[in-house]
Amino acid sequence: MEVLARIDGEAGERVVSSLADVSPELAHQIAAWGFGEIYARPALAPRDRQLVTLGMLTALGGCEPQLEVHVNAALNVGLTPQEIVESLLQAAAYCGFPKAINATLAAKRVFAERGLLPVQGD
Repeated sequence: MEVLARIDGEAGERVVSSLADVSPELAHQIAAWGFGEIYARPALAPRDRQLVTLGMLTALGGCEPQLEVHVNAALNVGLTPQEIVESLLQAAAYCGFPKAINATLAAKRVFAERGLLPVQGD
């Protein structure tokens, strides 16, 4: 839970809490395995893990609620809005414009909530 809180903050804690009355085991595995084992590994920095996560969730499609959690996490670990937007633009080349648009709009919701709009780019 410490790693989850440090990376995902309140958004991650809300995800785990939302599962407590329906699948406490899934909530436990997210915290214990996903963050306690995978995110805590030292070979990749948290910001790099978030870039990979953003790309994977974008490629999967249909993961916009989780993308919002991980855009928040990306900001929490030091990625800038510009870097996040650029990573989602990069995803368009590999997984298509519809998925990249959906991911970018999920990011936009997070940026709006955090007062980070407009995002300055090239």
